[in-house]
Amino acid sequence: MKSILIRVTLLSLCLILFISQLSQATTEQRTALVIGNSAYSTGPLKNPVHDATDMATTLQRLGFKVILKKNANLETMEEAVENFGNSLKRGGVGLFYFAGHGVQVNGINYLIPIGANINKESDVKYRSVDANKILDEMANANNGLNIVILDACRDNPYANRFRSATRGLAIVSSAPTGTFVSYSTSPGHVAKDGEGRNSPYTSALIQYMNKPGLSIEDVFKNVRRKLREETGQVPWELSSLEGKFYFIAPSAAARESSEPEETEKPVSSPIKDTMEVAKVAPSPISAVNEIGRDSRFIAYSDGTVLDTKTNLMWAAKDNGFEINWQDAKNYCENYRGGGYKDWRMPTKDEVEGLYDARKAYQSECRGPFGGTYAIFVTELIHLTCDVIWANDTRGTGGTPVNLGNGAKPWIFSHNLRALPVRFVK
Repeated sequence: MKSILIRVTLLSLCLILFISQLSQATTEQRTALVIGNSAYSTGPLKNPVHDATDMATTLQRLGFKVILKKNANLETMEEAVENFGNSLKRGGVGLFYFAGHGVQVNGINYLIPIGANINKESDVKYRSVDANKILDEMANANNGLNIVILDACRDNPYANRFRSATRGLAIVSSAPTGTFVSYSTSPGHVAKDGEGRNSPYTSALIQYMNKPGLSIEDVFKNVRRKLREETGQVPWELSSLEGKFYFIAPSAAARESSEPEETEKPVSSPIKDTMEVAKVAPSPISAVNEIGRDSRFIAYSDGTVLDTKTNLMWAAKDNGFEINWQDAKNYCENYRGGGYKDWRMPTKDEVEGLYDARKAYQSECRGPFGGTYAIFVTELIHLTCDVIWANDTRGTGGTPVNLGNGAKPWIFSHNLRALPVRFVK
């Protein structure tokens, strides 16, 4: 009897330790810096800004706090990299993504900012960002695990001004321990910019990052296989990882597979599609804990906040960066917080229903005339700006709703955010 009790006790302790480690991994901080440069005066590119925007949206859905920079000059890029490195010192996972022109000079890779005045090869190291700077920031932070993704092997726009004829980027020979570096194509080769909205590389990468249960190695193997078969392009990786990393953990994959499949809905009017909710099984109660209450709002550990008055479940935070209406709509519909698949963009009335004059906290972004604004919403829902996108009454267009001035429609189109919502029956 004693031996059975000892075994049961040991098993319980092991289970507690496993659950504790799993919980810690789930809540581990994830930070990403995403840069997309398209508007070059020499060799302009069509896709990088789209690539960066869509990558930022994907990473935010996957739990990353995202800093997005589009068409950034040298000063903006250098400042963003330094701030990114400082944020990594708080620990967790760091990810750097760059889409745009990149060149190598004497075996060193440089990322080209917008407005770079490059007339000769020697100008590059003074007017571009040394890619090793990103690796150095990560090494200095010593945060444990970092990912570098460079969709920057497009053809050198300054080739006729350079002494060397080297194409593509150089593959670095080493990286700090715990780092995964991916290039969109192999050494000395040039990646395709793509004919669609995204480059072939970024399009494939987003596809496989969103598949639950794939380790980072499997994600990039699938990307390589897809690109080699479809375009002949062969992405390349360098890894010094010592553990496993998943964009979506296997536990989330198991939970998603346990949900009943959604039945296909007939085509209907936009307003019906906007309001109709798919039948999706809720997250297992044992896996989700209540972490806060504020009047009618209840916050849960899976990143959701329930409004008990309306039975609307909100994402606990917005997308975190400026976004247009169509991208915001796509973001909301592809959001998978809490393991649910029926997220959508809220209506104007639903967003205005969050406004509460008795509550206020300060937003993080600055308005067109400087300064930050108060947001009159429960603190359980974290908004980085006071203007949220909503569907208009027909569901066919966007309506900005301001939660900092009495929830009246806002006349400016800057700094808008996306905040997914779903209905709980």
